[in-house]
Amino acid sequence: MSIPRRFAVLPVLVLCALGAGSALHADEPRRSDHELARQALEQGQVLPLRTVLDKVEHGYQGQVLKIEFERDDGRYIYEIRLLQNDGRMAQLKVDAVNGQVLKIKRKGDH
Repeated sequence: MSIPRRFAVLPVLVLCALGAGSALHADEPRRSDHELARQALEQGQVLPLRTVLDKVEHGYQGQVLKIEFERDDGRYIYEIRLLQNDGRMAQLKVDAVNGQVLKIKRKGDH
């Protein structure tokens, strides 16, 4: 039995999300990005990555290629690079607290 392609890359995506760069404020103690993501999830401050991915994949029809987790101006953000079904690359900034897409940038858009 083969694993569907989108699930085969999930472990890599989770590691990317938990190990990606994070913008911390100067007054915050420096911690690993993995620790920041884990702590935020455990404290209920962010949605699970799978929840966010389900919403993005459904709403924007494509394959997730890369995920970054960061804190930007006090807000937890998932940056998701998506190859859409029409062949265009899209980069989405998603609020990690509620899953709302804050910004979308597509290759070729002005």
